Amino acid sequence: MADETELRSRTRALTGVVLATALVYPLLVCAVQVALAQFFTDDVPAALGWGAAGAGLCVAVVAVDRWSTGRRVVSPWLLAGLVPPVLFELWLAWPLLTG
Repeated sequence: MADETELRSRTRALTGVVLATALVYPLLVCAVQVALAQFFTDDVPAALGWGAAGAGLCVAVVAVDRWSTGRRVVSPWLLAGLVPPVLFELWLAWPLLTG
């Protein structure tokens, strides 16, 4: 029984590593797209959309990591950690939104 539990937890951990790694590439695409939308094309809707997608992928990576270790996914600190990047993006987009 102990071997089965250990095998199950190891399988869950390895699955979590594969899933988190798979989410890194779309996150990189979101980062490049949001930089292009903000600094080269000044496309506010695209920058906001890619930024939201990137934030969602960050939350998904953390959720997969927490799932693979067997911890609860719900965390107020996870959502609080999104506040500084959101404020920074708002600060960058503010002249385009008001102008």
